[in-house]
Amino acid sequence: MEKKSNKTLKSLFTVVISLAFAGFFLWFALRGLDFKVIQKSLAKANYLWVAFAAVFALLAYWFRAIRWNLLLEPMGHKISSSNALWSLSFGYLMNLTIPRSGELARATALYGVEKVPVDKSFGTIILERVVDLICMLGFLLLTVIFKFKAIVSFYDFVMEQKDKKEVFEPNVFERMMMKLGVENFDSFYLYLKIVVVVLLLTALVVFYKYKKEALINFGKGILQGLTSIFKLKEKGKFIIYTIGIWVSYYFAAYLVCFALPETSDFTFSDGFFIIVVGTLGMIIPASGGIGAFNLAMKYGFMALFLAMGKSAEFGGEMGLTYSFISLPLQIVVMLVMGLISIPMLAKARNNIVEE
Repeated sequence: MEKKSNKTLKSLFTVVISLAFAGFFLWFALRGLDFKVIQKSLAKANYLWVAFAAVFALLAYWFRAIRWNLLLEPMGHKISSSNALWSLSFGYLMNLTIPRSGELARATALYGVEKVPVDKSFGTIILERVVDLICMLGFLLLTVIFKFKAIVSFYDFVMEQKDKKEVFEPNVFERMMMKLGVENFDSFYLYLKIVVVVLLLTALVVFYKYKKEALINFGKGILQGLTSIFKLKEKGKFIIYTIGIWVSYYFAAYLVCFALPETSDFTFSDGFFIIVVGTLGMIIPASGGIGAFNLAMKYGFMALFLAMGKSAEFGGEMGLTYSFISLPLQIVVMLVMGLISIPMLAKARNNIVEE
């Protein structure tokens, strides 16, 4: 009973921290902007393009589910595509509550319907993240090649703004620290980072000491999942599905631009920039990417508009407008697929019991 209570408390704490991240980044993104401009843009948006984008978002789910089957097959687990899809959808749903919890939830859900050991399926999920990182680096390279001017323009803009700030303006946290006697914040933040690193290392050592055997066994399972890529029977299909996933991600992000008159002339290369910036925003552990994604889009569109010789402020407003369409689209897809996955997984588990 006590363990369950501690687990619930830990989950609640994680959710609160995640919501705090989301709130902070959203406040930071929205401060000082003209909301009337954003409201007008949202009102005249063509949401048919958003529907097209949703189709590609759903396609990405399907391609990822089928590709997961290919990774599990070398370990002797031939699973149904539907169970893979609903386990995947359930994992994404969990990410909306507790960031980064979806991977383990996905592996656990699959075990419930296919009896694939959690450590092995979790290893394939880590492998997927490695493959995704490689694909992301590919988009980053395309962005540097085709949108280098936007990157330079934004860098110059940031440097100009930095030069304008002649006096130190402490934030709320820094003002609190100043009341406690902190004066040199460069040293303060350095010592704070050192303390955090030491605490993390200590926690890892203690955890390893008491969970050594379980960690070793779990690590072996993960390693088996990671190495499954070298035993793939259909490498060509794996590559095709991987391309399908990222092409779907690209169009799910790019097509939303056509919904807004102000961004309807964005080029294919602008799409490269948007998907890179958006992915970086989603990496931050905020609930559903709220706040972090909005801020990333604000800065990303500022860079694109500056490269076009337009106002950075207007670009920021359009970036936020875009984010208020694109992010809800992603969240709605996650919610719909995730909520459908719950009865579908329950039905699959009941079928196993009946057999």
